[in-house]
Amino acid sequence: EVQLVESGGGLVQPGGSLRLSCAASGFTFRYYYMSWFRRAPGKGLEWVSGISTGSSTTRYVDSVKGRFTISRDNAENTLYLQMDNLKPDDTAVYYCARYKTRYYTNTSDDTKDYDSWGQGTQVTVSS
Repeated sequence: EVQLVESGGGLVQPGGSLRLSCAASGFTFRYYYMSWFRRAPGKGLEWVSGISTGSSTTRYVDSVKGRFTISRDNAENTLYLQMDNLKPDDTAVYYCARYKTRYYTNTSDDTKDYDSWGQGTQVTVSS
């Protein structure tokens, strides 16, 4: 059974940092493109960042470029999102997601291309 379990969320002041983790199990993690999405209060699901299987390619939504860093540890089957200089607009539930097929070598920000999702972790940025 595929499982994705996020952790690391919490309450942080503007300008602060958090590091999200996504522990993967039930599949060969290193074969899959992975992404982070988020859902802000009252809004739809938004793609945040994606990373290729070997970490050679990373992409970000414009609003987080220069502040967030995605990474992965294939030996530990874990995906990360380092979030620095957080802003109130970053408040959301953050989800990790697995691309639907193995060995995908492109990038995707479309929710329909992802077949497995974690339960989410809440990030609240407020003073």
